[in-house]
Amino acid sequence: MKDQIIRLLGQPDYVPANVPELLRLLGLPPHRQQMLQASLRELEQAGEIARIKGNRYICPIEADLIPGRIRMNRAGKGFLQPDDAKLPEIAIAESDTGTALHEDRVLVRRNPRRKNFRGETSAPDTGSVVRILERQRTQIVGTLQRRRQFLFVIPDDPRMPHEILVPEPRDVGRPARIGDKVVVELLEWESSHTSPEGKVVEVLGSPDAEGVDMLSVLRQYNLPLHFSAAVLAEAEAVGATVDPRDIAGRVDCRGQLVVTIDPDDAKDFDDAICLERVSPEQWRLWVHIADVSHYVKPGTALDTEAAKRGNSTYLVDRVIPMLPEALSNELCSLKPKVDRLTKCVEFLITQDGRVTATKFYPAIIHSRRRFAYPQVLAILQRPPEEDHPVEQMLHQAHELAQRIRRRRFAAGSLELDFPEMKIRLNEQGKILRIERMANDESHQLIEEFMLLANEAVAARLMEQRVPAIYRIHEAPDPRRLQEYREEVLSHQVPCGNLTHPAEVQKLLQRLGTLPLGPALKIGFLKSLMRARYAIEPLGHYGLAKKKYTHFTSPIRRYSDLVVHRALFNPHPAAAAALKGIAEHISVTERNSADAERDSKDVKLYAFLKAQLESGEPEKYPALVTDVRNFGFFVDVPDLAMSGLVPLSLMEDDFYVFDEARRNLTGRRTRKMIRLGDKISVQVARVDTFKKQVDFSLFKAAAAPKVTGRQRSDRPSHAPAPSKAGGQTKLLFKTSIRPIGGGRRR
Repeated sequence: MKDQIIRLLGQPDYVPANVPELLRLLGLPPHRQQMLQASLRELEQAGEIARIKGNRYICPIEADLIPGRIRMNRAGKGFLQPDDAKLPEIAIAESDTGTALHEDRVLVRRNPRRKNFRGETSAPDTGSVVRILERQRTQIVGTLQRRRQFLFVIPDDPRMPHEILVPEPRDVGRPARIGDKVVVELLEWESSHTSPEGKVVEVLGSPDAEGVDMLSVLRQYNLPLHFSAAVLAEAEAVGATVDPRDIAGRVDCRGQLVVTIDPDDAKDFDDAICLERVSPEQWRLWVHIADVSHYVKPGTALDTEAAKRGNSTYLVDRVIPMLPEALSNELCSLKPKVDRLTKCVEFLITQDGRVTATKFYPAIIHSRRRFAYPQVLAILQRPPEEDHPVEQMLHQAHELAQRIRRRRFAAGSLELDFPEMKIRLNEQGKILRIERMANDESHQLIEEFMLLANEAVAARLMEQRVPAIYRIHEAPDPRRLQEYREEVLSHQVPCGNLTHPAEVQKLLQRLGTLPLGPALKIGFLKSLMRARYAIEPLGHYGLAKKKYTHFTSPIRRYSDLVVHRALFNPHPAAAAALKGIAEHISVTERNSADAERDSKDVKLYAFLKAQLESGEPEKYPALVTDVRNFGFFVDVPDLAMSGLVPLSLMEDDFYVFDEARRNLTGRRTRKMIRLGDKISVQVARVDTFKKQVDFSLFKAAAAPKVTGRQRSDRPSHAPAPSKAGGQTKLLFKTSIRPIGGGRRR
């Protein structure tokens, strides 16, 4: 019945109708009116139809009502990603978000578009939330507080600025004390003009107690700690070794020089490679990917759980896997010296890195060796041993990968990588060291081959018109690019029309040679859209690929498992079902990224707070990335974070902000602070309650011990910042994962 209703409302001559009229138009007897009303309610709740005045029903787009998922930033502004991938993003002012929370599905009324004298739209689409279709999160983690008359909880997530009123906690397993971290079940919330209400369902304990910091992250992002008995039973039932019966119909690749290359602490090996020279001008490359689809079948408990999780989550102290360890770390993992089942993409590649032929088939391999990135880099930095065929193959693979890489950038791919920072913890869960993880030749070797496989699979799926899920990265809004271009030009850096990828490449190359280049490059990254999954092959802007999907990591991404099935299963899934999966796994990916960032946050807050309490804050090199009238923002690579140096902590002079030149100048010393300046800073304030950190310029004397919720007044010459300014949450630099789609992307 739902399909009938949607088809009727989508007809060109349809006039908005009420229930009795719809009953007649659909040719239904009177006794089916209740069934019709139930279907209408469900469709309305899903945002697929809309009810207007007179209780008449229409397609939402006809009334400029757009269903989609809203994302909130820390300033309270919302951005709607419409369900229809062809519609542009809609910006929603803080005052128009209503009771919507981050990642809720909502219905937004789009405002009339303003046009200039040429008839062109001169501003991005805007709108206001008119209805909450589905709450993404109903449980929220926060800190329990008391006022005279009532208890309330302050959410940990700064994207929820409202306090939650709660009654005295009862039957939650342990007594709740003021200041404890608690989990709150959100109740009905009808108006943004009143505080939401909830009830405490779990007391996590004091925020300083061991383990509470990470438990708060797990609860906040609803990350499961365990698999159900049914899921574990299915995982154990597949056994620990490849069944000889499973080899039938597979290409036997066990004689190849297959190797894996992964991070040193990896346990799940999704991919392996082998390279052989076919002729002086041609190579044969095998990209082997773990055949998870052979063991995880649709409709099983394993599949249901993997789909629910969407992906593995890599917190700072643990991994929340998508699949049980019996599969993720054992039977599906391409471990050395054992037989493993794979799905293979075989390439013929010319000497200059051009693909001439591709084949896809199930295979069986026997990996010769497991390499970590540092081991491969060491091999590549010296000549290969003559009697060591694996080392020789790695050198040949490196040369071929670099040729493929050069072709990719020649085709318009953007160099957007920033070094990742990895936090190493000691046995007590405290920071031991922070390591810089560069995207060196060992990473590039494997990444180029994985990108090649992802592109080839997408091309085959599109050629066969098989419903599938694609990894898409849409081009940025031209208005954002123009704003960024004006920012670049204001610093006297030449910049062409950034709607042309070739001009973006030129700019990024130019920025790589300038002192302020890294700061401006960060600004460009902020102007980009975030990559996501969709059933429409809309291409990948950052990689400059018209055909792209995720195929190479089925152990840790459900998207890749779905793509394996689409490529090799003669009975493809329905497009409607895949659309729901694509939306869901886009959400779980963002949820995991936020959880991973926050897991680093809580460890760094404790680490930096301990520095302050010791009276001996450390000196950190920093880069000025933005200058405002209330201070300047810095990027601190050694901490993998960004933050603010407020003018209230600049004690050496009285600084004046020049808005035209975007710099600060000391009246007495004439000292100038500009975008791109390299300076030394120290941590000045840590507010673990609000998750905020300020820096100050480094000085030999210890900074005052100001922690917790204490704040110092800003001087009269520094206006109070807006919500976007002031103290700033730690912003962790990440890899290109949100916008890219390679092996680690």
